[in-house]
Amino acid sequence: ERKGKGLELLFILITLLGLSLTQHNPHFKHGRTTIVHLFEWRWSDIAAECERFLAPKGFGGVQISPPNEHIVLDQPWRPWWQRYQPVSYNLCSTSGSEEEFIDMVIRCNNVGVNIYVDAVINHMCGSGGGEGNHSSCGSWFSASNKNFPSVPYSAWDFNVNKCRTSSGDIENYGDIFQVRDCRLVSLLDLNLEKDYVRGKVAEYMNKLIDLGVAGFRVDACKHMWPGDLENVYGRLQNLNTTWFPRDSKPFIFQEVIDLGGEAISYTDYVHLGRVTEFKYGAKLGKVFRKWDEEKLFYTRTWGEGWSFMSDGNAVVFVDNHDNQRGHGAGGSSIITFWDSRLYKMAVGYMLAHPYGVTRVMSSYRWNRNFVNGKDQNDWMGPPSNTNGSTKSVSVNPDQTCGDGWVCEHRWRQITNMVIFRNVVNGQPQINWWDNQSNQVAFGRGDRGFIVFNNDDWTLNVTLNTGMSGGTYCDVISGQKEGNTCTGKQILVSHDGNAHFKISNLDEDPFVAIHAESKI
Repeated sequence: ERKGKGLELLFILITLLGLSLTQHNPHFKHGRTTIVHLFEWRWSDIAAECERFLAPKGFGGVQISPPNEHIVLDQPWRPWWQRYQPVSYNLCSTSGSEEEFIDMVIRCNNVGVNIYVDAVINHMCGSGGGEGNHSSCGSWFSASNKNFPSVPYSAWDFNVNKCRTSSGDIENYGDIFQVRDCRLVSLLDLNLEKDYVRGKVAEYMNKLIDLGVAGFRVDACKHMWPGDLENVYGRLQNLNTTWFPRDSKPFIFQEVIDLGGEAISYTDYVHLGRVTEFKYGAKLGKVFRKWDEEKLFYTRTWGEGWSFMSDGNAVVFVDNHDNQRGHGAGGSSIITFWDSRLYKMAVGYMLAHPYGVTRVMSSYRWNRNFVNGKDQNDWMGPPSNTNGSTKSVSVNPDQTCGDGWVCEHRWRQITNMVIFRNVVNGQPQINWWDNQSNQVAFGRGDRGFIVFNNDDWTLNVTLNTGMSGGTYCDVISGQKEGNTCTGKQILVSHDGNAHFKISNLDEDPFVAIHAESKI
């Protein structure tokens, strides 16, 4: 009997290990390597972007905004965070209808671009959300009575008695029971310990899997017990075999804000799927801003050498939709599109470096208004029509976007570094060089080489690139078109050496070449 129990335990461990390892796999197709977050885009625009840009440029997948029915607030005018206040799991939101969602998933999958859903499963809308049908599908709900008939959830399905604070909200982030059993900023906290709630959440996620999504960015994971999440993830079906190999588990990457010294650690969640490495953008921002005496040459040990989580567990990013507004983690060190010159370098560094699964941000502009260092307009929703509906993303003749959409993923320097990452995928980081300050260079096997000058003087040096001899187009100042370069040319000699001269006054003080930019 004891031997039987031992074998049973071993089987369970193997099953859990298999479950977790497969849920770390983003299922990229055709050697693609990068996710883009098309924040607040409409489904019809994402479908078009997959076909016209993302697939041809080698993007691996899209993180979309939450597709669930959500509260709709007119005061202030349609804030972005209303998408994170569900009232049901119906697939109609300000990004579009269920039919438009299905069309997007089919069209993106058909060109090899995966869809990852931002899954809000920790809570429903705020306790002060009122009642009525001010929701994206028009479903009736009552926040004060915790009544959401479209799911349905009732007062029995929320963490009311488990929370020990007088307000019912989290009051002390050092108390893991408060963080996981009380309300996050008054959002009605679902009791994921209940089998019924677990079933409803899994039912929602399985519907999305049936429709063809490749996985999930799971919101607010530190506010949910790992055991509850493990139970929900264990109920998830395999991916749709129309587009994915048989027995493929959905990719799971979990939002856990952990800058170190937190009561709740990312280590509680990495066995369940990948985790967002918030230290990455916070530290990289300080390096490129040269704050706290940080220097770019210190990044020789970048990745696990900087006390980040292991490479196989991390999803990395320079900024995200929260911390580009000063929320989330990283504070003012976070570099965003508002600092475009530094931003292109930081994203370029991330995409050149082998650590983690990379995610590129694609944003919209808003009218910033700082009072005492706080942006009073950080709530502002996406570019909207007069009736409050989200504007379509317009594309200019130069391939940038208009109507307030930033589209960083379409910036030549960033697009070309996404391609660079695909070309060098699987190659080791070699041939590191630095000047003991803010000029560094490194290669990726014999497939790519990149050089940065973040000092206040010119870089002028001959380096071993590890690449075969020939003429290469720099993919930052331009790119290869036909058999010519639209930007700088880099001549690599037969011994792999090349001369680099980068002024600190250049529009983009970095240079990158790869095997497919050779003419």
